[in-house]
Amino acid sequence: MSTLTKSSGPGTFGRGVHPPYRKAMAADLAIEVLPPPSQVLIPLLQHLGAPCEAAVAAKQEVALGDVVGEAKAFVSAPVHATVAGTVGMAAMTTLPNGRHVRAIPIKAAEQQLRGPALWEELFGGDWPKSGLDRQDPKQIVEAVRAAGVVGMGGAGFPTHVKLARNEKRPVDTLLVNGCECEPYLTADYRLMLQAPGPIISGALLAAAAAGAGRIVLAVEDNKPLAIDTMRRAANGSGIEIISVRTKYPQGGERQVVPAVLGREVPTGGLPLDVGVVVLNVATATAVARAVLHGKPLTHRVVTVSGEGVVHPKNLLVPIGVTYGELIAHCGGLTDEAVRVVAGGPMMGFAVGDMDTPVTKGTSGVTVLTADDVRRTHETACVHCGRCVDVCPLNLVPTRIALAVRGGNLELAQRYYVEACCECGCCGYVCPAGIPLVQLIRQGKAQAAGK
Repeated sequence: MSTLTKSSGPGTFGRGVHPPYRKAMAADLAIEVLPPPSQVLIPLLQHLGAPCEAAVAAKQEVALGDVVGEAKAFVSAPVHATVAGTVGMAAMTTLPNGRHVRAIPIKAAEQQLRGPALWEELFGGDWPKSGLDRQDPKQIVEAVRAAGVVGMGGAGFPTHVKLARNEKRPVDTLLVNGCECEPYLTADYRLMLQAPGPIISGALLAAAAAGAGRIVLAVEDNKPLAIDTMRRAANGSGIEIISVRTKYPQGGERQVVPAVLGREVPTGGLPLDVGVVVLNVATATAVARAVLHGKPLTHRVVTVSGEGVVHPKNLLVPIGVTYGELIAHCGGLTDEAVRVVAGGPMMGFAVGDMDTPVTKGTSGVTVLTADDVRRTHETACVHCGRCVDVCPLNLVPTRIALAVRGGNLELAQRYYVEACCECGCCGYVCPAGIPLVQLIRQGKAQAAGK
């Protein structure tokens, strides 16, 4: 059972839990470049906001980085070819959250960047840490938009929208999030160790765009090597590298902002409401590539881990490759594997189709065993209050969930169902085995469909 933490203060936030972190399985494994797949499937919706419109036709030849989906709305982001090859007939695919979206298949050509050449293409080159504040903010935002950069920590919010200046809500601080609090996942950790340069450059560019005079990069204190590496990389840049206390869900925007800056994001609000823009470290690298090298977001680092996979790894993969191909590259499933999760075990979605494609927000694939997923037999709520004790947003999860189960959406909304960040703390500690997060997700979906 978790250790509960209610107090907040420097380097932490109120409440939360301490699940087993199980990062040792992949933390010391360097990022490997996945061999080029024979085909990718590019979803036209990989972000919050409006889906893209197809910009290519069947049998069309495309090069790596060509636009295959155009963003026509402001809150949207274009998608690009992640391999060179031939476009197939438009298809449908199902995302891990259950949403059905249109997608563009691309059959890969024989000639592809691979191995060290691909790594150099994505992370090599010059990554300055001075003079970037003189870049034109509007040009930075436009380069980020054209490159299809979105939040790579999981939320998928279009980054150009975050960085565009708003005179009514000025920004004074850019907070770069390197916490990676989900169990098993180490993609961001390895990126900080192996590619700190583009993180620093991307942070400086993002701050210049948003008008932030202060840049802080936060890393949990169970990652001392990443803290040291980033401090060396940031030397002379003016970026502050801050160690925060390890606790779940430290990586959430509404938790890391008060932990680092002591500012509380209002219920239903955004960090922007308190003068802050938050970027994930992987997103910062994508910003740097977009602005300095003119390269779109085509690849990302994904952790494949868990007791249910033979050889855990951190992989650099093209967006659109399937979960099944990643697992196969890691030696396949063990005999004990029973569940594949998109993301980590606390906030991730169970995946039933191994042809599900990796998206811009896929930070990990976790394979769990029967021992990992064994649930307590569900009983009636015992009114113990543990879910309230651990909720980092000060909600009453059991009342929200039971209102949804009872069909009383109005009551669930009075308890702020839409404010829930779905971190899973409540379900983790519930002795009654009530599927609190699943019920809350159901209520949020019903509220959105009203």
